[in-house]
Amino acid sequence: MNQDYIKPDNWSIIEKGFDAESVKSSESLFSIGNGAMGQRANFEENYTGATFQGSYIAGIYYPDKTKVGWWKNGYPEYFAKVLNAPNWIGIEIEINGENLDLNSCTAVRDFRRELNMKEGWYHRSFEATLKNGTEIAVNIRRFLAMNLDEAGVIHYEITPLNKDAKIVYKPYLDAGVTNEDANWDEKFWEPLDVKHHGNEAFVTAQTFKTHFKVTTFMQNSILENGRNLNISPSNFETTVDKIQSSYAVIVAQGKKSAIQKIGGYTVSLNHDNTYTAAEKVIQQAIAIGYDQLLQDQIDAWAKIWEMSDITIDGDVKAQQGIRFNIFQLNQTYSGKDNRLNIGPKGFTGEKYGGSTYWDTEAYCIPFYMATKDQQVARNLLTYRYNQLDKAIENAQKNLGFKDGAALYPMVTMNGEECHNEWEITHEEIHRNGAIAFAIFNYHRFTGDYSYIPEKGLEVLIGIARFWHQRANFSKDKNQYVILGVTGPNEYENNINNNFYTNYIAKWCIDYATEQLVKVSLEYPSDHKRIIEKVKLSDAELQEWKKVAGNMYFPKSEELGIYLQQDCFLDKDLVPVKDLDKAQRPINQKWSWDRVLRSPYIKQADVLQCFYFFEEHFSKEELKRNFEFYESFTVHESSLSPCVHSIQAAALDKMDMAYAFYLRTSRLDLDDYNKEVEEGCHITSMAGTWMSIVEGFGGMRVKDNTLHFAPKIPKEWEGYSFKINFRNQILKVAINHNQTTFSVDGTKELKIMVNGEAVVVSPAL
Repeated sequence: MNQDYIKPDNWSIIEKGFDAESVKSSESLFSIGNGAMGQRANFEENYTGATFQGSYIAGIYYPDKTKVGWWKNGYPEYFAKVLNAPNWIGIEIEINGENLDLNSCTAVRDFRRELNMKEGWYHRSFEATLKNGTEIAVNIRRFLAMNLDEAGVIHYEITPLNKDAKIVYKPYLDAGVTNEDANWDEKFWEPLDVKHHGNEAFVTAQTFKTHFKVTTFMQNSILENGRNLNISPSNFETTVDKIQSSYAVIVAQGKKSAIQKIGGYTVSLNHDNTYTAAEKVIQQAIAIGYDQLLQDQIDAWAKIWEMSDITIDGDVKAQQGIRFNIFQLNQTYSGKDNRLNIGPKGFTGEKYGGSTYWDTEAYCIPFYMATKDQQVARNLLTYRYNQLDKAIENAQKNLGFKDGAALYPMVTMNGEECHNEWEITHEEIHRNGAIAFAIFNYHRFTGDYSYIPEKGLEVLIGIARFWHQRANFSKDKNQYVILGVTGPNEYENNINNNFYTNYIAKWCIDYATEQLVKVSLEYPSDHKRIIEKVKLSDAELQEWKKVAGNMYFPKSEELGIYLQQDCFLDKDLVPVKDLDKAQRPINQKWSWDRVLRSPYIKQADVLQCFYFFEEHFSKEELKRNFEFYESFTVHESSLSPCVHSIQAAALDKMDMAYAFYLRTSRLDLDDYNKEVEEGCHITSMAGTWMSIVEGFGGMRVKDNTLHFAPKIPKEWEGYSFKINFRNQILKVAINHNQTTFSVDGTKELKIMVNGEAVVVSPAL
């Protein structure tokens, strides 16, 4: 049974009623962020129940020493942990001498949370009876400013309901935080300084080992019925890593009292002096004022939604799901800073280290290309270019490769490999292919070729060199093979000739070779510069071509399918429909040995290849491979349902496509995998967008032209989305009777719809 306490709503995530069992899940689902920082939806006041406290700063990490039972040569020295940052949201509340704590109140009524995705704020309200008999009504609004992205604001309002109350607000900053996810239970933060003056306070700390310096700050104002009382704190309590101030007020029954808290982080990534930078941010926020900060937030999100919104008519849960996914993607990555990337949990949790995976290239770049300025996607490509030297070092150090062969890491923060599972780190090498594919995909969609001669070609050469050296010639097959790999399906380790891996290896070499020719003809000075830098010879190129031209692909002629790996048909091929539901999910119920010997597929593998290279295969080939592999896929990866949804739609299996869409769009809201309390699946959320635009909308780019093959689930009345294609904004609206297109600006746009040319003229 999936969770179902989140109320359906077109624009908000809503929870009604206080349930201690749901607190940690809600802390994930109601998380907020602004690209520079983010935080789980922890209570501001003390809470003694089960909770997972987490605030996070983009780009700040700690190299947590690898912990394994059996050390193998080549293991990364550390796993990069996204750090639980110093807590600035905390406000202890004392009412008539008793601390407010929802875990110990005698009654909690009308509890409600709302994450308003349209306007970008989080709200919580409730009425409570404390043990001393005082009854209060509480309203809290919190947001992280999209425009002033080092600052956030809390408005915490209390109304005594049955008697006058002495309320003591005790806002604090606390750098003595620990990580939920840590290998050795080490402290990650070293306190440096604690300062305060007036209503402002600052705690400066730096990370051990990496020495990122962070100043956490707060400024507090006390209000009565909306009027600033301009009072100073009665005292400050300080330790080496925490500071807390106190404000005591007498509030008459029925009157509203509030504290407004400005808080946030300034970091050494962006400032030489983080303390003076924090003072400046506070002054900027005060000058703007709470009301205008909120209006600016609403305006900023209106601008984001203007381009990235997808509307769905007639299906509230589907509408809520896609907006939740789009909202979280925009909270996580803004595209402003090419030093940053998109972690699998974003700002909602710590699992997977919060680092960069192949998810960015395979799933996220299409969303950012189509809904932002192309510079955002270019920044994501530049991130990998800037780490090319580390990828070359990784291939040399861990595999003994030479001459500039590059293996990009499975997990990274700074270009170094920091994933500590052997079967993933050294065998799931297909991630190299996704990085090359993203370069191709970026050029195909944006038409911007300049990235390739400037940066991308060097990356493609390093990757092609890797595949050339990783393949070996089999005398038995008289072809090149790739042995000892893990494909996208992580329920098979150390297998030979994974079809997807072999195919993308060949494609990478072919694509790199094509781009070398194109750059030599059209950008000769860049070609000369690159060839001299990487020392690429014609003899080496011929060796590449031998590998790509004679790559082995496992296939069953009898079934008419490509084999996931050489021995896949040797398995006991019991389809998922015949698997006892009590045995699911198998990764939690079975031993790893049993999982590895089973035919069950964690996520799209052969079908991932068909997704990337759809034009290379016939519709009949897709149908045979889809029907075979879908029957064995358990979708226990968040990255899986979206690919199957897109392909089911292409095959006119609309009921299946819709079911997969709902699963991917509501994966976290309905907690399909029973793990949402650990954080949301941010990178797979981009797959939800693809399920609609590429799946139901049938959008493809072929020969520099947008193609559409629109379909609509029977459960919907209509849907619409926008695409920024080569700086032209195209709006697509689809219902059961027709598909309409409109384009902004003054230029017409030629597109293809179901194989027919259509010219979309701008509205005059």
